[in-house]
Amino acid sequence: MIAIHPRPGSFSDRWIQYCEEHTVPYKLVNCYDNDIIDQLRECKGLMWHWAHHDHKAVLFARQLTYSLEQAGIKVFPDSRTCWHFDDKVGQKYLLESLATPLVKTFVFYEKNTALEWSRSVRYPVVNKLRGGAGSENVKLVNSQSEASRIIRRAFGKGYKQKRRRYFLRERLWQFRRDRNFRSFLNLSKGLARLVIPTESEKQLPREKNYVYFQEFIPGSSFDIRVVVVGKRAFALKRGVREGDFRASGSGVKEYDPARIPIECVKTAFYLTTKLGGQSLAFDMIMCDNNASIIEMSYAFVTTTFPGFWDEKLEWISGECRVEDFVIKDFLNEIKEKACDAQK
Repeated sequence: MIAIHPRPGSFSDRWIQYCEEHTVPYKLVNCYDNDIIDQLRECKGLMWHWAHHDHKAVLFARQLTYSLEQAGIKVFPDSRTCWHFDDKVGQKYLLESLATPLVKTFVFYEKNTALEWSRSVRYPVVNKLRGGAGSENVKLVNSQSEASRIIRRAFGKGYKQKRRRYFLRERLWQFRRDRNFRSFLNLSKGLARLVIPTESEKQLPREKNYVYFQEFIPGSSFDIRVVVVGKRAFALKRGVREGDFRASGSGVKEYDPARIPIECVKTAFYLTTKLGGQSLAFDMIMCDNNASIIEMSYAFVTTTFPGFWDEKLEWISGECRVEDFVIKDFLNEIKEKACDAQK
């Protein structure tokens, strides 16, 4: 039996459906309960698609995962898959240690050191907070004076992780792009959120006492996202927003495999194997015909893909969803572990 923590709109929707369709024994659990360890006593594995914006999950999900692994319980995401989730600072060190082609990244923990760097770097550069998705907390910095203001604030009062004005601007942009009822409803929610903050916004601490910059790659009109699950790679091409430099969150997507540089697929396969990740998504940009990584994640928006590349880089056609392969691999790993234990 496996345990699933249900979160509407997440991978758990498909996992539950998969178990029902294939008569897989499962039970629903609540990872926030004090007795979660007891709830899992009869289970061989736990699947919990936790999100970066859930301040409660961020508080303890990694610790719970590691503890269950020590008890021999299979977890998705496991420690190797999620420890660097929504942590661009951690990703910098991880990818640099593997000599991975990472877009050049700078992190400072002292104000004066950062200010000195800001006087010598070539602009523009990109400023980010360590967390955030969909181009959240990402800003193009065009001058030393602008960088100086960012640095002084980072080492002063810091920045909120969730900024209501940003979300309102995003939803206004999406409404202008889509012009449908859903985007109108999201815009209305954004207006309400401007006045009434969410619980997560109130609970998440300010980001301060560090500053993060990345090199700006000019002239690129898209980035590539590659998702690897086991021995399969799924990919899409994301166009840059009109009048902007960001691709993440643009809603401009292409799934044609012919439009995906195979170098990105190769890099994603290599890194997932190297890191031992169950499911990893890499955002990349092409620089001089080489794939350079911007950032990575284990969690991403669910979608239907027209097919995938196998480990031999051969294209396999057919509509599919990543979540289905995640649970298939998870169940297979549990079966393999049980077989090994019986030998």
